Amino acid sequence: MEIAVQSLRIAHQHDLVGENYFQAMLLELEGLDASRIDTLNKLLAGKQAVSRAYNKRVKNKSFEEGEIVWKVVLPLGTHVAGYGKWSPTWEGPFTINQILGMGAYRLQDRDGEIHATPINGKWLKKFYPTMCDLQALQTDPGIEKGQH
Repeated sequence: MEIAVQSLRIAHQHDLVGENYFQAMLLELEGLDASRIDTLNKLLAGKQAVSRAYNKRVKNKSFEEGEIVWKVVLPLGTHVAGYGKWSPTWEGPFTINQILGMGAYRLQDRDGEIHATPINGKWLKKFYPTMCDLQALQTDPGIEKGQH
């Protein structure tokens, strides 16, 4: 059985002496570095393609102070006794009291109580009033104003 070796240095190493052998080693290392750089560039290009494909589907959520939002019931999958699978998945509405940065927000109840623990924006969604909410706004205009 014969093994084919691609390296010029290994194929001719018995014929080379001293400085020639050293030069052949350096040439092989330079070729190795170039192939590693090419492989790294291909890897980075692949990662950028995956990132673009992922970010195409991601929707950024950002809220302003005073905006009305729903908050997901945490932990996920929690059921209220008596409701079973019909338990609500969102609670609120809440008002954004403070923007803390990095997607974190501090919420305020309708009663004016400010929540001590911040919540990530991925657990919030914008509140769109229903017909019942619009009727409540017409009868009590003070509901619309967030208390800070």
